[in-house]
Amino acid sequence: MSSQNDHVRELLAEAWRSWAERGAALGAADWDRPTRLTEWTVRDLYAHVAPVPEMFTGLRTAVLDGPAELTCGADVLRTFNRPGGLAHTAAGQVAELAREAARASEPAALIARFGTEGPEALAGLADLPSSTVVAHPLLGSVTVGALGEVALMEATVHLLDLVAAVGGPAPAERALRFTSALLAEVADPVAFIEAASGRSSEPVLPVIR
Repeated sequence: MSSQNDHVRELLAEAWRSWAERGAALGAADWDRPTRLTEWTVRDLYAHVAPVPEMFTGLRTAVLDGPAELTCGADVLRTFNRPGGLAHTAAGQVAELAREAARASEPAALIARFGTEGPEALAGLADLPSSTVVAHPLLGSVTVGALGEVALMEATVHLLDLVAAVGGPAPAERALRFTSALLAEVADPVAFIEAASGRSSEPVLPVIR
């Protein structure tokens, strides 16, 4: 396994621990609090982000020979967020699935997925290189490393949503820096540099929805 994959896996496990610790400190009423994602409560947010161990263990049976269509997290995010991409066409379905999962899961079960089940499933893939190509039902062929990068970004961005709803410390500095660099990579580089340096007022952000 590459050092980059080790780094991402370590940060992802750390982010999940933060979710578990935050969840364990919530009172019963906190789980029903609204978030700044207008359709979701805190419980919905947990259900959306919570790792599903079967998805990780299923990667072994999805391994493909040959090159991947998507080899990094930025590739995956560009594909999802392009005009007509799944971030636009499936947004309503994603929101409803989160609500259904929240109704079907007690807070303790969601906390366990972040605190024990997800990290154990992730550790079980320690021997799978980041360059391993797997079949994805929505993306075609993608590397394990790219999926890990997107999972870390999701855990970090939504942890900020959670902090905005219930308070608490920000995500780890390394996760924030990784996520900011990944999102910057999604943008057109010239447009991003010119906007970031004050040379253009053309809208560049957001790069994901």
